[in-house]
Amino acid sequence: MESAAAGGPAQRCGLIAIVGKPNVGKSTLLNALVGQKISITSRKAQTTRHRITGIRTLVNDEGGGTQFVFVDTPGFQTRHSAALNKSLNKTVLGAIDGVDLILFVVEAGSFTLGDAKVLSLLKPGTPAILVANKLDTVHRRNEVAPWLRDMQQRHPFDEFVPMSAKNPRDVQRLLSICERYLPVQPWWYSEDELTDRSEKFLASEVVREKLFRLTGDELPYTSTVVVDKFDEEKSRAHGRMVRIAATIIVERDGHKAMVIGEKGERLKRIGTEARQELEKLMDCKVFLELWVKVRSGWADDEARVRSFGYE
Repeated sequence: MESAAAGGPAQRCGLIAIVGKPNVGKSTLLNALVGQKISITSRKAQTTRHRITGIRTLVNDEGGGTQFVFVDTPGFQTRHSAALNKSLNKTVLGAIDGVDLILFVVEAGSFTLGDAKVLSLLKPGTPAILVANKLDTVHRRNEVAPWLRDMQQRHPFDEFVPMSAKNPRDVQRLLSICERYLPVQPWWYSEDELTDRSEKFLASEVVREKLFRLTGDELPYTSTVVVDKFDEEKSRAHGRMVRIAATIIVERDGHKAMVIGEKGERLKRIGTEARQELEKLMDCKVFLELWVKVRSGWADDEARVRSFGYE
């Protein structure tokens, strides 16, 4: 999908992988870099389960500019060896292959065994930037400098960017640093595209985010969401209308009761919050039906992991 003919204004374009252990803020960073929410976030580890591409195109006055194609990956799993986790780790390894730049995300001032395992996946030869995220949570700033020196000894990072993904100035600075590492070539996507994922995929992700946010730490991360129906129709009143039916998959009857809540209140709230967010994301009227089913042991069953959309 080239958007400039040869000899036109100079364009840069390239792939940037965002990697790190679970819960270091990769999805929040992706959403900030793209300028809109396309990847779900929650405090629960392992919220991101797929390779999600986010696209940000910055056009300059000459009509050229830079297209950043970001790949958000699941946090690399070291604690469990279930079929689901093996699938997630395969996704991480696939994403860092053949990219122009890697953003290695860690919490500023911290380095754990989980961080070390992800760092060991980085191949020599691919430029890598250390993104020291959540700088706003570091109370003693004077401790960051020795930590950065220690990180440089662990890996030959090309640059260090201490930042907070919640600070727009920090995000702009990171974009301008990334730009230097991208090759001069035509853009792959049109300038208004934000992601290569379908609306059906985004629907399952938004429902899953609300599920985890509203159940807190009670619900195991193996719960998932499958979209059974995604029908689009024209509407005189709304212009565009989408009907979605989705099933929340849990592993036990007790989890099903937890998701439904007393008199169905929790399931109703999950549905309402997901519908409202999808209407904003897709700019249309959404009707959303949710069901809850028990499928015990699905995360250990390779065939079922694939059938639920994990590769």
